[in-house]
This record gives sequence, C-alpha cells and structure tokens, in this order.
Amino acid sequence: MNKLFKGMLLSLGLVAMSPAMAAGDASAGESKSAVCAACHGADGNSVNPAWPKIAGQGEKYLLKQLRDVKSGERNIPEMTGIVANMTDQDFQDLAAYYAAGTMQLSGASADDAELLAEGEALFRGGDLERGVAACIGCHSPTGLGNAPAGFPRLSGQHADYVATQLHAFRTGADDPTNSSARTNDGDSRIMRDVAGMLSDRQIRALANYIAGVN
Repeated sequence: MNKLFKGMLLSLGLVAMSPAMAAGDASAGESKSAVCAACHGADGNSVNPAWPKIAGQGEKYLLKQLRDVKSGERNIPEMTGIVANMTDQDFQDLAAYYAAGTMQLSGASADDAELLAEGEALFRGGDLERGVAACIGCHSPTGLGNAPAGFPRLSGQHADYVATQLHAFRTGADDPTNSSARTNDGDSRIMRDVAGMLSDRQIRALANYIAGVN
C-alpha cells in the first residue's frame, strides 16, 4: 500500500491499531503509579530526556504500550519485570490516570533555526520525494495526537526520546529482529515506513521541532 495513502487512512481511523479499550479507573491508577515514578516522574512528567513524559498522553495509546511490553511486542527491558505481574485492569487504571494528567511542555531543544525550520517542514508537509507523510495527518497540527484513534501526543515530548523512537522504528523497518528495533506499529507499518525513509538529520530536526510544537 502506498505510504502516503496509508497515512491518510490512519488519520481517518480506517486502519485498526489496537484492540478495544475497556474502562480504567484513574483513582485506582494513581494508587498503582508509584512503581512508574522512578522513570516517568511523580506526575508522569519525566525529567530525564531518555524517558518519555506520559502525563496527558492518550489513554488508548498508553494502554497499548503497556500491553505490548508485557506481551513482548515492544521491547523495553527496564519495564519487563515491572509489568510482568500486572493485570490488564492494572494497565487500564494506569492508562486512565496518566491520560488525565497534564504534560509539561519542553520547548524546542535546538538553537539552530535552520534545523527547526526543516523539522517544521517535515512535520507539516512531509517529504514527497522520499514518500514521507506529514506527521500532522495522524498526530494533528498541534501535535496533540488523536486519542480516540490511538495516535500519541507528540507536542512537548523530550527531543531525545522522540529521536530514539524514530531511530528504533527505522531499525524496525530494516532489521526487525534487532534488539533495538521497534515494530509495534501493527500491520499498517506506518511508523516503520515513515521512519525508514528519514535521514539522521531529518530525525534530529523532527525531534527538536516536536519538543516545542503546541
């Protein structure tokens, strides 16, 4: 399937990304969140740029990531032991709790105006020559994502973390068995197809722009 067309299908919610989501209890999730705080911060706003901010992230997306880590579909060794004994209800409650939070914006993390301009152009317009769809198709013009469809919020996320994930998806496109590969974008492969066409500079430009988009 053409990558740009696939991106349009995803933005319209026509490609399934995750199973149906049951109801989570945010209050119960708060009581279960202490184990998450070491990496993600007490309120879900990680201060370490290597770890994602999860406060205000889409509930459906968070739930899918927790399920994927437990099933092994997403490889995060630091989380494997933590989620091993959690139930799906625990995941639903944690996802509801963090989704109800507020993400603190990072701000653009580069002083290079040319690099940020490149990132903005990619984010909003894609790269037709490389067949890269614009990020706004799934993640919205403000970077807030599409929570009902399971497309994550990007705005305000740590640039280092965003870059790491884009590199991981790119590795997943080329070498899915690599331990650093990320492949949990489903049968659509939209993130692997997009990231697989990005250069190192484009990844850096996107990551730095995304950190400050709002």
